[in-house]
Amino acid sequence: MVGLQNTLLISVAALAIGLIIGTLMATIKLIPSSEKLPVKVLKKIVDAYVALFRGTPIVVQLLIMYFVALPLIGLARVPPLIVAMIAFGLNSGAYVSEMVRGGILSVDKGQMEAGRTLGLTYVQTMKLIILPQAIKNIVPMIGNEFIALIKETSVVSFIAVIDLTKAFKQIGDATYEYIIPYLMLALCYLILVLGITYLLRLVERRMRRSDRD
Repeated sequence: MVGLQNTLLISVAALAIGLIIGTLMATIKLIPSSEKLPVKVLKKIVDAYVALFRGTPIVVQLLIMYFVALPLIGLARVPPLIVAMIAFGLNSGAYVSEMVRGGILSVDKGQMEAGRTLGLTYVQTMKLIILPQAIKNIVPMIGNEFIALIKETSVVSFIAVIDLTKAFKQIGDATYEYIIPYLMLALCYLILVLGITYLLRLVERRMRRSDRD
């Protein structure tokens, strides 16, 4: 039960962190060069962030976060579960940023022009007009990201967090029987993924109905 709870906690927290970071970075990437901000510097930072987290394995990021980065800044005693949430959240942010950027680009350009014509700033137009439409377009991709996070949490045992995989491995180690525990592990992941997929379809149907209404 603890393994399932930790798997879900890490996945949900990481997705929430990823959505916040990803939305912020996608918005920065699409800031027009005419805006009075150090746009080029911000965009370079975002590009470097995305390249770093998409270009290295999540398990490496997790190990560096736990054994190198946090101890260097004096946070060596942060609970492993929290470290896992942060590491997966930062990783997810890189992927979500590209999803949100694609969703924003799928919104008609006239929407931005209309918002600016009404006297709204770039940020206000994004917040009130563009992002709500973009989010609807990327719900399926966000759902896929959540499913990916659930499966990727199987590596958190590297920093002593008990997740589903670690829990079933402990059962196998205790009973010296690995076939049934690992088959049950696969079944648990399958049930989780199918359940999330079903919920996503319900959300998509409701959104389509609201659009028609």
